[in-house]
Amino acid sequence: MKYQWILFDADETLFHFDAFRGLQLMFSRHNVTFTNTDFERYEAINKPLWIDYQNGKISATELQNIRFESWAVTLSLSTEQLNHDFLMAMADICTPLTGAKSLLDALKPHAKLGIITNGFTALQEIRLQRTGFKDFFDVLIISEQVGVAKPDIRIFDYACQKMSMTQRQNILMVGDNPHSDILGGINAGMDTCWLNVEKKPRPEGINPTYTVSSLTELQTQLLNL
Repeated sequence: MKYQWILFDADETLFHFDAFRGLQLMFSRHNVTFTNTDFERYEAINKPLWIDYQNGKISATELQNIRFESWAVTLSLSTEQLNHDFLMAMADICTPLTGAKSLLDALKPHAKLGIITNGFTALQEIRLQRTGFKDFFDVLIISEQVGVAKPDIRIFDYACQKMSMTQRQNILMVGDNPHSDILGGINAGMDTCWLNVEKKPRPEGINPTYTVSSLTELQTQLLNL
C-alpha cells in the first residue's frame, strides 16, 4: 500500500445523504407534510449558507440555525430544536454507499483510516455507531469542532497534527466534492481521489491524483498501488 493514511469525506463518499428524505421524516414527526416546493425553498437558503460556511464567513451554529428560521416561526419551535430533529432524522435514514464496508475491510490491514468532514458532530458520531463503522477509523475530524471547514488548509493541518504526519505525500484524501475535498487536499499537499459517481466534468484547475466512479473501483485501484 502506497499510503500510510487514507482520509475520507463522509457525506456522499461513505454515506448516502438524502436531505429531502430526512426533512420529510423530521417534519412528519411534527405532523407537517414536507413537499418538493418546501425543499426548493429550503435549498435556496441552505446552499448559499454552506458556501459561506466553507468560506469561513459564518459559523456552524449560524448555518444550522439560519436555515430553519422561517420554519421555527411557523411551528413555534426553536431553530435549535428543528436542527437537532433534522440531524436525528438523517441518522435514522442513514445507509452506507455501495461498496463502503468492503472498501474499509480491505484497507484497514494496510493503512490507517480517518474521516475529515464538514458535517455536524451530532450526526457523524451516531451514524458511525449505527453503521458499525466507528472502529475502522483512527481519527474523526469534524469542522464544527475544529472551527474551520474544508477547503481551508487549517483543517487539513489540524488532521495532520492529530495523525502525527509530517510527510503529506503519504496521505490520500478521498471525497466527492472537487472543491472542498479535492482542492482542499491538493492545497494541503496531499494526494487526492475524486469519487465522481455521476461522471461530471472535472472543474478547471482542479487535478486529482486519481478519479474513480465507485468505491469498488477505488478498492481495486488502492490495493494495486
